[in-house]
Amino acid sequence: MQIYNTLGRKLERLEPIEPGHVRMYVCGMTTYDLCHLGHARLFIAFDVVQRWLRARGLRVTYARNITDIDDKIIRRAQERGEEIAALTAKYIDAMHEDFAALGIQPPDVEPRATQYVPQMLHLIELLQQKGLAYQENAEADVNFAVRSFPGYGKLSGKSLDELRAGERVVIGLGKHDPLDFALWKRPKPGDPQWSSRWGAGRPGWHIECSAMATETLGHTFDIHGGGPDLIFPHHENEIAQSEGGLGVPFARIWMHCGALRSGDQKMSKSLGNFLTIRDALSRYRAEEIRFFLLRPHYRSQIAFTEDMIAEAGAALARLYTALRGIGFDSTAAAVDWEEPHAKRFAAAMDDDFNTPLACAALFDLAGEINRTRSPPLARQLRALGGVLGLLQQDPDAYLQAGRGAAASADGASGQDPAPERILELIAQRAAAKKAGDFAAADGIRADLLQQGVVLEDGPAGTTWRRR
Repeated sequence: MQIYNTLGRKLERLEPIEPGHVRMYVCGMTTYDLCHLGHARLFIAFDVVQRWLRARGLRVTYARNITDIDDKIIRRAQERGEEIAALTAKYIDAMHEDFAALGIQPPDVEPRATQYVPQMLHLIELLQQKGLAYQENAEADVNFAVRSFPGYGKLSGKSLDELRAGERVVIGLGKHDPLDFALWKRPKPGDPQWSSRWGAGRPGWHIECSAMATETLGHTFDIHGGGPDLIFPHHENEIAQSEGGLGVPFARIWMHCGALRSGDQKMSKSLGNFLTIRDALSRYRAEEIRFFLLRPHYRSQIAFTEDMIAEAGAALARLYTALRGIGFDSTAAAVDWEEPHAKRFAAAMDDDFNTPLACAALFDLAGEINRTRSPPLARQLRALGGVLGLLQQDPDAYLQAGRGAAASADGASGQDPAPERILELIAQRAAAKKAGDFAAADGIRADLLQQGVVLEDGPAGTTWRRR
């Protein structure tokens, strides 16, 4: 198995530090608001990564942190007059609900920053002992001395002079250099605070992940992941802190997911161009959102448009249609890895988690099922889909369900016709055809199609699905 390593900018063979055991850390959510589809893109990508590693028989320890203390969290709590703990608890619960709806499996370890402050303070002390951290005076922050760490810039590929040229931070407030960053922040009025040898304060954002990652996975681990915007400065700073303080390599492989774009810009809260997962679930099926976000390669950028998600939904429906009406034991879902389509699927996933080629193997398999109506192949398609967190619903239930989380219990959503009404119209159409009134039969089909319902005639009669 080979993975593209941002550190080195090349494909590298995955060779776990502990044979058979992969330890992976992914920077998680800062919990001051609802998650949006850009977050879903990131965490679905790494959900697929951990699923594939497990499918390959590896033991995985997957850590995904929660930042529950941060400038944005403090501001939001103050704006709303809420306690920080209550604010973060609300959004952590919402995150878990949204991720579960999208089939994102929970991590093995989910450290929260506020639970690891002693570990952060220990790491800061190590950095100060090695001359990599300083406090200008008793009222100043504790900062990391960037120019004292020889390897700074190796992840982003930028020299210190290049980084300095683009830096807008003014020297002052206890900093020796604009590139230096805060490890321990002196509190402002109303800020949460912890005691330390440098005075009361709270941790900087970067030190949080260094402490949580090394405490949960060890000083050196196999994979560190995150979004492209984290390469600099967050991940660069993590490397400097961790390797500077502990004296050993931090993460062997750095993986970065491509951004989800809205128009010409990255989808983000700061730009205000985002769609929350909750809003998306009210408009689209959860599984078609998942399929839309995982089908492109994880390193590619995705443009979010109505047409693109509609195309993904139609493609997913083709896979479910191939499974429809074939009697097979859906509980016997083990993949036959010697089957040709499975071999293609595995080769694609072993090549830097190439989901476009893996999905192409699924569509070719679906085409063969449509030709042969083979129960073993249908079972194989369902099992391979399960590796990606797809195709586990009953085909009829999926194809006939209304779109979005607002769907009612009978499967209808908004103005979608209810299943009972659809079956009534199918019966009327059959009667019209039997009476030779083909114009009326065609009219019923056209009316249903206009309402988003597709009729499909076959040897066993007429079936229907929502478009």
